[in-house]
Amino acid sequence: MLSTTLRSSALAAGPTLRRSLATHTPFYEKDCSSITPPYVQLIGQLEHVRELLNNRPLTLAEKILYSHLNDPEKSLSGGGKIRGESYLQLTPQRVAMQDASAQMALLQFMSAGLSQCAVPTSIHCDHLIQAINGAESDLKRSITSNKEVFDFLESAARKYGIEFWKPGSGIIHQIVLENYAAPGILMLGTDSHTPNAGGLGLLAIGVGGADAVDAMTGTPWELKAPQVVGIHLTGKLSGWATPKDLILHLAGKLTVRGGTGRILEYFGPGVANQSCTGLATVANMGAEVGATTSTFPYTENMRAYLNATGRAPVARAADQAASMGFLNADKGAEYDEVIEINLSELEPTINGPFTPDLATPLSKFGSFVKEQGWKDELSAGLIGSCTNSSYEDMTQVADLAKQAKAAGLVTKVPFLCTPGSEQIRATMERDGITSTLEDIGAVVLANACGPCIGQWKRDDMKDEENAILTSFNRNFKSRNDGNRLTMNFLASPTIVTAMAFSGSLSFNPITDTLTLPSGKPFRFAPPAGQDLPTEGFTQGNTNYYPSPTPEPQPETEIIICADSQRLELLEPFPSHFGNRGLELPPLKVLMRVRGKCTTDHISAAGPWLKYKGHLTNISENLLITAVNDEGGDVNVAFDYDQATGETETDTIPAVAKRFKARNQPWTLVVDDNYGEGSAREHAALQPRFYGCAMIVARSFARIHETNLKKQGVLPLWFADKNDYSRIGSGDVVQTIGLADLIEGRQNAEVKLKVTKRTGEVFEILTKHTMSEDQLKWFRAGSALNFIRSQLS
Repeated sequence: MLSTTLRSSALAAGPTLRRSLATHTPFYEKDCSSITPPYVQLIGQLEHVRELLNNRPLTLAEKILYSHLNDPEKSLSGGGKIRGESYLQLTPQRVAMQDASAQMALLQFMSAGLSQCAVPTSIHCDHLIQAINGAESDLKRSITSNKEVFDFLESAARKYGIEFWKPGSGIIHQIVLENYAAPGILMLGTDSHTPNAGGLGLLAIGVGGADAVDAMTGTPWELKAPQVVGIHLTGKLSGWATPKDLILHLAGKLTVRGGTGRILEYFGPGVANQSCTGLATVANMGAEVGATTSTFPYTENMRAYLNATGRAPVARAADQAASMGFLNADKGAEYDEVIEINLSELEPTINGPFTPDLATPLSKFGSFVKEQGWKDELSAGLIGSCTNSSYEDMTQVADLAKQAKAAGLVTKVPFLCTPGSEQIRATMERDGITSTLEDIGAVVLANACGPCIGQWKRDDMKDEENAILTSFNRNFKSRNDGNRLTMNFLASPTIVTAMAFSGSLSFNPITDTLTLPSGKPFRFAPPAGQDLPTEGFTQGNTNYYPSPTPEPQPETEIIICADSQRLELLEPFPSHFGNRGLELPPLKVLMRVRGKCTTDHISAAGPWLKYKGHLTNISENLLITAVNDEGGDVNVAFDYDQATGETETDTIPAVAKRFKARNQPWTLVVDDNYGEGSAREHAALQPRFYGCAMIVARSFARIHETNLKKQGVLPLWFADKNDYSRIGSGDVVQTIGLADLIEGRQNAEVKLKVTKRTGEVFEILTKHTMSEDQLKWFRAGSALNFIRSQLS
């Protein structure tokens, strides 16, 4: 039995530097002038912060956050509790955007009227490439079908001095880890799995596009100071256990809400034993428990990875910063909670289906499948993605493939592999990994997100219940292939690979055997891998790569066709108030949303990704997979004020459009952890576009709540969660006390006056997390409206 204990503690550990897991030929040395952190400046600011905090010991997360404060006195004044209470005004060092979210972010940035970005920024083309046949044909077809969007992104990058990584270069998170991540910095990314970069000992935080625009315009970025959870690792992984199993196990303990408003900070002797890319896998999936981000103290394996990827100057600077105590927690630093995990006791874990926190140890998974009454069949195995596509992952998988080939085995189900970057793909090909995988039946896909985000044109299993096993990070219903009956179970790449040879969900490669054509039994040996290539990484096709630190070309024209169905210039959202005072107008309740409602439910991906730059078109998918609590139907809303010829029920976006046509502002009532999942700000933009002014929830996921605030939608929390069921479709809700809150009156409370369709009237109390600056955004109609007013 794995021992995992939770306790309060003042325990912290300094860095333990060990030998790298592999010797390797160094990569060429890059120009690191734009990616080497300004450690002297950061450490100097931290010393000033220590004085403000009476020299109390700090966690690593606090050191990084506080060294990036825009105005330490303003953020830390008052001497009260900071973590979980204070709002921090921060200055991130870098922004990274993937192609789907970059469209809306750039459209917002363009409206700010600046000539260049205030911080180094990059765009990565990875989301719009659909997996159908294989890498070469999929990439060519996707470049053609998305030409309008790619041309827009590239021209905007040229105009504003942004590094543009072309289609085929790889997945944003792998490229950031290989090229931009540096120990001790704070960076933002327009994707919820941006924390992947935390594998190099920094704070990388996933945000919506409007948050990215803050950094790109030089506006201080605001974050409520997270609590810090210390995860103390002891022991050492062995056998089939991998870093993926660590985070799958932890997700089962914390649940999808356990990390909300918290940074996960790993420490202890077990950290130094992990490769840098293994730590990145753990940080990547911290998003699935709602964590703000994850980080680790600087280790020798981080140094080795920096050197292997051409960033020796960064490694040398980090070594010096570490020697000054900047890249680890202070001795005696206090965590809000400590979780103890002995890696020596960890076994492979499989999570799912339909939620990433339903964790089952491999030894119990076969019986779990039987208890649920599912078919003991696997329909496909998929490995790679941003979570698990490192050289270490691929060499471990190749070891299993070699064992299978030597025994005369091939996979029994479709087996798809997604390299994380062109650098990984090219190195795999050079070192014979690709051919080894293809020999046992694998199809190698393009260097892109592909099936992980729903870009998978799957021809089999239409509307059939089936099970797939993947090394991905997220497994919500309908996410991968559009089939709501597909059960996606998350596991390590090695477990996925081994089980692809059996075709059975109950197969345990540690204890079970496969029958060879000869009739003899075969059992896999535990996989062996290598974290860094002995001959160094090879770059592959450098035509995919940008010129480093490009100068802005202001004369560049950004063309958006007037009749485009892919791109649309944004019109500023109007203020909710005008001259009518600072209470919201009466709001009609569109619906009461039942249960789990992720950003996938609010704004689906897959085929809708092509409309990411066109707000009118993508808004047609608003909440189309959400469940209406009044009746239990999916994508059904009620309209009790329907005009002649209109029905009382219609799809959710159709009723929202009716409200907009009537100039009827509206509100939603939603359940716990509303907006869980990806960072997609479209889940906030779309309701705002149709006239939503407020959402009242039992609780919100962090990124989505911030995105709502950015777009001028007021997020309120029920003070009593039981009040959720008292408000229904067609009711009218009015705010009481919002004006006091906006005007800054102390201890202001916001109540809701609810007028039921029956005429009954009552009031309920709410809570909020709005800061002083966020209230300014709301009053202006959106954060961008407020920023624009300040810039002008």
